[in-house]
Amino acid sequence: MKTHLKLVSFAATILVGACFVATAAPASTSGRRSALPEFAGQFVGEASAPQEPLSLWYRRPARQWVEALAIGNGRLAAMVFGGITRERIQLNEDTLWGGGPYTPDNPDALGALPEARRLVFEGKYRDAQRLIGEKMMAKPLGQMPYQPVGDLALTFPELAKVENYRRDLNLDTAISSVSYTANGVKFTREIFSSPVDQVIVLRLTADKPGQIAFTAGMNSPQKITVETENPDTLVMRGVNGAAHGIKGALKFQARVRILSQGGLSVAGEDFVSVTNADSATLLIAAATSFKKYNDVTGDPEALAKNYIGAAAKKSFDALRQAHITEQQRLFRRVSLDLGTSDAVKLPTDERIKNSATSDDPQLATLYFQFARYLLISSSRPGTQPANLQGDWNESMNPPWSSKYTININTEMNYWPAESCNLAECVEPLVAMVMDLTETGAKTAQTQWGARGWVTHHNTDLWRAAAPVDGPFWGFWPSGGAWLCYHLFDHYEFSGDKAYLAKVYPAMKGAAQFFLDTLVEEPTHKWLVTSPSVSPENGHPKGTSICAGPTMDMQIIRDLFGNCTKASEILGLDEDFRKQLTATRARLAPNQIGKAGQLQEWLDDWDMEAPERQHRHVSHLYGLFPSAQITPRGTPELAAAVRKSLDLRGDKATGWAIAWRINLWARLQDAERTHSIIKLLLDSSRTYPNMFDAHPPFQIDGNFGGASGICEMLLQSHGQESQISNHKFEIELLPALPKAWPTGSVKGLRARGNITVDLAWKDGQLTSYRLASPEPKPVKVRANGEVKTVTTEKL
Repeated sequence: MKTHLKLVSFAATILVGACFVATAAPASTSGRRSALPEFAGQFVGEASAPQEPLSLWYRRPARQWVEALAIGNGRLAAMVFGGITRERIQLNEDTLWGGGPYTPDNPDALGALPEARRLVFEGKYRDAQRLIGEKMMAKPLGQMPYQPVGDLALTFPELAKVENYRRDLNLDTAISSVSYTANGVKFTREIFSSPVDQVIVLRLTADKPGQIAFTAGMNSPQKITVETENPDTLVMRGVNGAAHGIKGALKFQARVRILSQGGLSVAGEDFVSVTNADSATLLIAAATSFKKYNDVTGDPEALAKNYIGAAAKKSFDALRQAHITEQQRLFRRVSLDLGTSDAVKLPTDERIKNSATSDDPQLATLYFQFARYLLISSSRPGTQPANLQGDWNESMNPPWSSKYTININTEMNYWPAESCNLAECVEPLVAMVMDLTETGAKTAQTQWGARGWVTHHNTDLWRAAAPVDGPFWGFWPSGGAWLCYHLFDHYEFSGDKAYLAKVYPAMKGAAQFFLDTLVEEPTHKWLVTSPSVSPENGHPKGTSICAGPTMDMQIIRDLFGNCTKASEILGLDEDFRKQLTATRARLAPNQIGKAGQLQEWLDDWDMEAPERQHRHVSHLYGLFPSAQITPRGTPELAAAVRKSLDLRGDKATGWAIAWRINLWARLQDAERTHSIIKLLLDSSRTYPNMFDAHPPFQIDGNFGGASGICEMLLQSHGQESQISNHKFEIELLPALPKAWPTGSVKGLRARGNITVDLAWKDGQLTSYRLASPEPKPVKVRANGEVKTVTTEKL
């Protein structure tokens, strides 16, 4: 039996006397967190590793955000700290961003464009940068930040000591757990974010009756109010923050319903306390008024109430099982075994700390599967795409605003999606691109006087498409074109013509923009972009502003080529296809410089560039993710890429290391690739909770690392025909290192909608299976041989 009381304030709880022994004050709703220590007692004993090897686990609570464990359902996310006397559940909802609908296009840009081009072609690059900064950048110059909902704060009775403390995150079930023993009682918490029921579910249990006692409150850095509704529900209402002069236009609400079994529940103005309960289940919901980038008329209260109301009708076991079933539907598609060692017995933070010198091949497996877990948790159909931090952020002003940086980072988030068998997770990215065709069309017309659509190096929830941050970083018109690579790549993996017909207008619009904006450079009469930049890298002339950087030419070459293929497949736009083919032939080619490197710019500036070991390797896009450069197809250019990589160096920021892993895998240098994986797994580039460290945290390195591991085991970019037949060569174990002599993988995907299983021993392929919806012949390269095999029927 349980009892409910309603109190005006927490101070009134003293009136209930002994019934409330050992409870603690609720967390403040002012937005500031308590400075009291989380746990001042003693830790006794050492917990052992969980039975599930695909688990992150620790013997102490998280002290910092980058030690907490991430859960999410694609929309609703949390960071779980695992505190003993004070638990913090930091909450995010993927449509809670700063500002509101806005149009940043600069009407002065078009008039300044001819002069900017003249200055570039006359070699007056600094003057061009100055003009662009004055006349051609977005207004405002910054974009809107991703922002947190706030925290659910739980306080528990003070303890003198705890035994066998362990917190973990089971990737297979997507459930985070905390367990410890105190005063002869074993306490357990389980928490998950359900993609089925759209709530976070937190379950508190003990192995003896009447032992569950806690106080729940909420706080946030946003402008909020917190109150109780009924004796078991906390409600936080708020509005989002302004940014860069754009007023906050979103309303949001978070609700927590506490369902306790037995004991006493007391509700104050802004807290709920439970004592002497046998167990408790907390249902957490959050929603905003966002409906679309130009529509904020949603009803967050109705949404949050509906989520909670529906979930409350189900038992905890039913909620848990539905969540696990949906998680495993996606997660269990791929299994990977790279070998194991005694290191698996250690907590995850210790393994990361030791990774540079230890023999721990299973750590790479865990990293690979953690990335797949993160993509499932941050990008599902109907949600927003994974941003710079996925769905996880505690700050009102996070690094780089935690937005979509599309000169590498957003694309890298989705590199593993197709090959690692999570194709559904690409849907939010596709939806964002379709939004950008609308906002980007206005930007193309206003700033460039062009048809089609454009997006520069960043966008946000409001799908802003104009150049931001400053000319050095932001004046890069190829962001939308790179996103279109993913549109066509999704088709090449699936073969879905209905999907291709849906996205073809977006690809066509991006191509039309460049048909209208490419200009002839004066020396070779090549067609180039101008003005542009090689992303974020300065050249010897004192700026980044230039014409026709290599990356632009490679991206546009892919865009025009893929549009040509798509129009042929769909039987559309023959005249447009001919125009693309003719224009593509005039693009500036890849060039090899005086040091034998692949040139980053039209001029051979690489060896005089201010940052020879720059983090970006933009000009190597042609090798990866593209396939314009391959060791067998273009050996001279591949050698030039190798030289460029040697000049750049292996160690960089986390995501940049991840890009290098993929590049070296494409060059099929197994040992070099593995040595760079060791750099990525090192504690300087991987936080204790396995988040990628730029530093600070950026999630793209996690995804890029998983993509690189996949590229070492399977590659399918080698085409038999560039346009007509759309067949692909599948290469097995193209970059297998000596550190992984024996292993297996099941469930990877190759282009052509082919599922691949394979196993190896002593560095040699021993078996493989290729399956597809319908049997078909496939060219396979393995163990130094090439042959044609017929796939099995899935």
